[in-house]
Amino acid sequence: MSVDSSEQRLIILDTETTGINPREGHRIVEIGCVEMINRQLTGRSYHVYINPLFEMGQEVINIHGITNDFLRDKPLFAAVANDFINFIRGAELVIHNAKFDIGFMDHEFALLNKGLQKTEEFCTVTDTLKVSKDEFGSPKTLDFLAKHYRVDKLVDRTYHGALIDAQLLAFVYIEMTRKQEALNLTSGDGDNTNAIRRLSDNRESLPIVYASAEQINAHKQRLNVIEKEGGTPLWKN
Repeated sequence: MSVDSSEQRLIILDTETTGINPREGHRIVEIGCVEMINRQLTGRSYHVYINPLFEMGQEVINIHGITNDFLRDKPLFAAVANDFINFIRGAELVIHNAKFDIGFMDHEFALLNKGLQKTEEFCTVTDTLKVSKDEFGSPKTLDFLAKHYRVDKLVDRTYHGALIDAQLLAFVYIEMTRKQEALNLTSGDGDNTNAIRRLSDNRESLPIVYASAEQINAHKQRLNVIEKEGGTPLWKN
């Protein structure tokens, strides 16, 4: 799929791993990505499970729900690396706690022993953990942000799978950066559909439509019902 150079291509990315430190032999077991162009989800995604050649402890399995038996017939990272790199190349990666995921990705690239570049040499990276620190004064978890922006019910997160978390982070990112959307405050009659359109001073006055006696009575009755139920009508005068 070709993308116009003027369009902003984002890849919302998450990984699941066998542990927290690649230097101790831990590996990636799942990669999940969703694509956004100009802040709109395109429906394209990349998702793969990977055999890490590493036996996970039960405490890790309890977090993401991926078992050792499930991964035994899955491809090695070497078999999926090219497709993965091609999917993310040139995009802006949006990751929550990017240092963790990028660290594992660069470790996997290095293990291939093919002289591959590090991730930040062919992608730009936005860390929403750092963005949350700027916004709230301290770094916030994805769970916190999802609840704060009221998108936590949009995705079923019984387990913290990579694709599931990437989908949730996409919704969080949209809300988190909504105020950064460019506002076109240009006036005039140009072709810009976002421009402010000012009405003519000579326009015909709008008609005033008054409620009928029957409508006013029905309105009062409805307000009385609200009061009886313990509410406080804002429209009663």
